[in-house]
Amino acid sequence: MEWSFRTAEESAAALRNGEVTSAELTDEAIARIERADGAVNAICVPDFDRARAAARGADRARARGEVRPLLGIPVTVKESYDMAGLPTTWGMPQHRDHVPAEDAVQVSRLKAAGAVVLGKTNVPVGLQDIQSFNEIYGTTNNPWDHDRTSGGSSGGSAAALASGFGALSIGSDLAGSLRTPAHFCGVYAHKPTLGLAATRGMAVPPAPPSPVDLDLAVVGPLARTARDLMLLLDVMAGPDPLTLGKAHRVTLPPARHERLADFRVLVVDEHPLIPTGAAVRAGVNRVADALADGGARVERHTPLLPDLTEAAVVYMQLLFSGSVARFPVDAYEQLRTRAAGLGADDRSLDAARLRAMVFSHRDWIETDNRRELHRHGWRRFFAEFDAVVCPITPTPAFPHDHHPQPLERRIDIDGVGYPYFDQLVWAGLATMPGLPATAVPAGRTSDGLPVGVQLIGPMYEDRTPLRLAELLEQRIGGFRAPG
Repeated sequence: MEWSFRTAEESAAALRNGEVTSAELTDEAIARIERADGAVNAICVPDFDRARAAARGADRARARGEVRPLLGIPVTVKESYDMAGLPTTWGMPQHRDHVPAEDAVQVSRLKAAGAVVLGKTNVPVGLQDIQSFNEIYGTTNNPWDHDRTSGGSSGGSAAALASGFGALSIGSDLAGSLRTPAHFCGVYAHKPTLGLAATRGMAVPPAPPSPVDLDLAVVGPLARTARDLMLLLDVMAGPDPLTLGKAHRVTLPPARHERLADFRVLVVDEHPLIPTGAAVRAGVNRVADALADGGARVERHTPLLPDLTEAAVVYMQLLFSGSVARFPVDAYEQLRTRAAGLGADDRSLDAARLRAMVFSHRDWIETDNRRELHRHGWRRFFAEFDAVVCPITPTPAFPHDHHPQPLERRIDIDGVGYPYFDQLVWAGLATMPGLPATAVPAGRTSDGLPVGVQLIGPMYEDRTPLRLAELLEQRIGGFRAPG
């Protein structure tokens, strides 16, 4: 039997029933990677010897009667997570020899749950792109069309899942880095509520693995089904034990509803700052129709929705002020000169990004206060609605674009070019206030590319968009293997 595209849940049941061993699952996954990854380049740091040893250990543990949520399940890990004995470079050539001595907290949780780690997946340089390519490991291709990107920054993880290289993967999300690759590759991903899952051991090398609270970034799961997302999120969720003195798990509230007919959903497919491509709009509408057919209350407009333009500007300000905080002083001075040359009436997102790169602390505090107003607006919104359905990016996966100056790239939306980073406004809708968001497949384009949408839910109610994702999967289908 072919196991490569079976879900983690199915594989776990087969392992419990004695239909297959972890060693067999792992050998099959490794064989598939060796056979197929040359064309995709998703697995940048294989760890096959240790994976086989872990699989044999999982089989022995099961024979002893041990029960763990991921016991014997082959998985992959984004390159940016520390794994003892393997390089963590973030795709940065100057750190190609950086080999951490201990596992990231999430890698430790995977292993404690019994998972078998096959290796690490590719990323963009510094995790700062919507594509996944770097000088060390090369380019990760989209499994559906090798001339197109798999997305970023968790592009290697999404491509690995779409290619059948393991049942689960863990990634991270600051600017759609879980959701965009899932959308481009036709898989599932979940951006948890800000702070829900500990991030220690996923820091730019050579920074020490400290238990810091990140401002926008989260770590989270990728999978081929909604139920597998929940399975992995339950393993990942919880604060860092270093901050509490002992391991501590969290209990997330149950989903607001179990039946599709009980959900109240807002569908948004237009943004004031960037158009939505026809293929993505069709995906949003496919989901909206399925919700309505299932009896959900579906609305297209509400005055409760926070202002999308201001949300995008606040997001870009927080994102880019943080991203340049470690720039060399001379580069910072160049940015100050460029920002000073902007016209006072320039309200473009490009201008917002440039001004944010040279924010004072006072500027940042003012922007953070505006974020709090948006969070309050979202609390009011989610008193009347359970979820938002909206795009993740305006287009399906786009052709590789390795222009050395990302700020000069353009994104083609139905034949018209727009600033490359403007496409982040949809990802930022959930990221800026710290809301959970689940990326789900929503069909394919006329030329066969996957299209996904995101389901944004209330803060700390991650199970609500995840349950909605599961119900949608039952109505419109989910992951389909390429080819």
